[in-house]
Amino acid sequence: MAQRKNYVEEMLNMSDLPTKDFSDYQSEIPQFFAGYKVFLTGVSGFLGILLIEKLLRCCPDIEKVYILMRAKKEKSPEERFKEHFNNPVYDRLKEEQPNFGIKVIMIEGDVGKLDLGLSPENRKLILDTNIIFHGAATVRFNETIRTAVNINVRGTKQMLLLAKEMPNFKAFIYTSTAFSHCIYHFIEEKFYPPPIETDKILTLLDILNDEQLEKLTPALIGKWPNTYTYTKAIAEDTVRQYSTAIPVCIVRPSIIISTVKEPIPGWINNVYGAAGVVVGAAMGLLRTLYCPPDNVAELVPADYVISHLIVASWDLAKKKNDLLSIENANPEIPETERIPIYNYVSICQNPITWGRFMNLNKIYGMQVVSTHVVWYYMLVLNKYKFVHDVCVIFLHKIPAIIVDILLFLSGRKPMLRKAYAKIDKFNNVIMYFSSQQWRFCNDAVINLWERMNPADREIFNFNIDDLDWESCLKHMIPGMRVYLFKDPLDTIEKARAKYRKLKIAHYSLITVLSILLVWGILSLIFRLISLF
Repeated sequence: MAQRKNYVEEMLNMSDLPTKDFSDYQSEIPQFFAGYKVFLTGVSGFLGILLIEKLLRCCPDIEKVYILMRAKKEKSPEERFKEHFNNPVYDRLKEEQPNFGIKVIMIEGDVGKLDLGLSPENRKLILDTNIIFHGAATVRFNETIRTAVNINVRGTKQMLLLAKEMPNFKAFIYTSTAFSHCIYHFIEEKFYPPPIETDKILTLLDILNDEQLEKLTPALIGKWPNTYTYTKAIAEDTVRQYSTAIPVCIVRPSIIISTVKEPIPGWINNVYGAAGVVVGAAMGLLRTLYCPPDNVAELVPADYVISHLIVASWDLAKKKNDLLSIENANPEIPETERIPIYNYVSICQNPITWGRFMNLNKIYGMQVVSTHVVWYYMLVLNKYKFVHDVCVIFLHKIPAIIVDILLFLSGRKPMLRKAYAKIDKFNNVIMYFSSQQWRFCNDAVINLWERMNPADREIFNFNIDDLDWESCLKHMIPGMRVYLFKDPLDTIEKARAKYRKLKIAHYSLITVLSILLVWGILSLIFRLISLF
């Protein structure tokens, strides 16, 4: 615990963003949550952890926070709940509000199961909920269609039906993704036709076995690149269809990266999306990516997303009576007037290209290189798929074969080919998003920011206009080093010494290969000349 606290203190000390005392602010949003009971799903995920922390720390008068938790990896919900708050992200909360635990109640359940896996007692207990943040989802792009639909679609439908049973309900916030409708290259803050109706896909799950479903999957997902975006597109229509008589909004964040500031700079706990690219490159393993460097990297910081979710709930609850009266007076009103949709993206206000993103990570990554690196940094962003495929052969596959042969001959276990099989699989998954460019409309997000008072803007800052990308990325790699690699900052000098050796080896190898290549080309030229 002491060692982990040192990590947090080091990260806070590295931050050039001042920490403000909010005690003197007259803010509407913390007052809004006073006395309310909030129900959260997806609490063990990246955003879920940050959402719990932010609500408890910045809304100190919140009455209860129900968190849905299921058994996982042979651990019961109770065991997982006991371990949950050992995460370093909660250290600041523990210091500022040591008694926060009395407000948190674990509810055993599972969004992928019938009736959410709730016991009759727990279902009755949470009926006094005022606000639901529904963030539970399977985010694996290659998840089976059955699992993805059960969690992302059926779970969302069941959560909406549960909300309708709550007598004093104020707001339902559904976390989607900016790429739920990625088959369109201009995405507005509106509903789009789903690939299939909710009840039709649920019926298919009920009547087909797993083998039949898997055979049908390519035909089902059609233009969608994976089961994740496919089921998220359906789930948005589920929200539209099953949210009558309750206030609901949809938040679509784009690719989420580490925190900028809160509760600690650079915190992250996964290697999905852009984080996976950064980790792979920093380790010296990922050397080529099908990604035009001038394309905008659609990235948003995690703590900004959390602030936006909380503010969206406040705004939705404020407008609850107006929204319901509009619905009752005119059932044919446009859906987005009844259900606000927020494209939480960066391209509209403060874009950063993939080239600049990776260059900044290279600059700051080399300053805090990890002891776990396996080779010197080398990443080529390829505009053309053919060039990328050639690079995969020469930068991934051939080096993997050579290294594994050397490992085998030295009596050690070959490992690099398996590692590159995973990396190539990751490449194939992410290239759909890294190789294309989307445009978005985010007027609803901008208008929401305009409706906040200055005090709330300080506490719940989600204004991408104010984001300093360089400062953000300055903390991203150190955060990965500490929180993902479990590599404390006091090993930097040891890591730098190792990195210098890898650099010498890297450039020595390149020099030798270049000489051999030139020699080979010249030999071929002279042979051709001699023939003539």
